[in-house]
Amino acid sequence: MNHAFCQSIDKMNGFGSIHEPFLVLVDFECEKPIVFSLSSINAEWLRYNFRGVTNFVAEPLSKSLVFEKQPVSFQRYQTGFDAVKRELNYGNTFLLNLTFPTPIRCNLSLQEMHQIGSAPYRLWYKDEFVVFSPECFVRIRDNIISTFPMKGTAEWAEDEKDSMLVHSQKEMAEHATVVDLLRNDLSLVASNVVVKKFRYAEKIETSQSALMQISSEISGDLKPNWHANIGSIIAKMLPAGSVSGAPKPQTCDIIRKTEGHKRGWYTGIMGLYDGQSFDSAVMIRYIEQCNNQLQFRSGGGITHLSNATDEYNEMITKVYLPG
Repeated sequence: MNHAFCQSIDKMNGFGSIHEPFLVLVDFECEKPIVFSLSSINAEWLRYNFRGVTNFVAEPLSKSLVFEKQPVSFQRYQTGFDAVKRELNYGNTFLLNLTFPTPIRCNLSLQEMHQIGSAPYRLWYKDEFVVFSPECFVRIRDNIISTFPMKGTAEWAEDEKDSMLVHSQKEMAEHATVVDLLRNDLSLVASNVVVKKFRYAEKIETSQSALMQISSEISGDLKPNWHANIGSIIAKMLPAGSVSGAPKPQTCDIIRKTEGHKRGWYTGIMGLYDGQSFDSAVMIRYIEQCNNQLQFRSGGGITHLSNATDEYNEMITKVYLPG
């Protein structure tokens, strides 16, 4: 655990002990976390909306949207996929979330994208990145901590029974692995951990089409003094299991070797503490400015049952602007 991460944990614990509202950003590698007191945040450089809790009022845009994507080639994806499959065959991982950047062309600025997005969790930061996350990381309220792992994305089917997500053995196995991993993560910080809902469907509207996402709900009990330990609680659960894999330490090592670059803020977490409760999201559906080029980061979980073509298509399906 590096010095910056230790400092951020102490800062969150300090804010929690006096019930001081704060916002936290933690990158996937836990190397450059930032903790802001809520009162210090200026909407000129950071805008957030956590399920309606926000520091700005969106204004309507008159522009018609242009959004084009240029995905990595299937051959390049196949190389990474095959490397992961070898690690699976060796038994070094059971599930690994493999991701790639997709260059995009859009006629909106990052700030304007944030303005029109409709995801439950949205954040724009200094024209560096914008994130539209549909996935809660952890939520703490009334001494209960809950997490909502999201695994499985496909085109929306009006009848759930018609969706391949519901029937696919691969999707079921992947989701069960993530639920087990997150249940174990919650058990590190909470007691009486239970899976309250397993594999339920949610509809996600995008600027192009509607998508189906499959989630579960897991919860446990915290001691009443959790406020003074909020940073320590979050730290024990990082990185998020749904965007890393299992077992987590070995899988993160494989991710670093296979992807060939640090993820940075992408697949990190962002959280908001209001003095009484805490809400947070996994930083997915993420667009960043990189060398004057916009790129969208996306990926998916790889298991023994995965098919490269299906996984490649799912990765591209996740490249969208929420509408």
